Amino acid sequence: MLTTFRSILSDEAGQGLAEYGLILGLIAVVCVGAVVFLSGKIQTILSNVGSGI
Repeated sequence: MLTTFRSILSDEAGQGLAEYGLILGLIAVVCVGAVVFLSGKIQTILSNVGSGI
């Protein structure tokens, strides 16, 4: 029973996928934060382009 429990704890299958998921989540949060932070400037630029056309 103890060996089975130890083998379950030492099993690292799927660990890489979980790490990629965490990295992807962090990148998504940074991108959303950047868009929120720069939204005023982006809106001004797009407004100026629209007025110029």
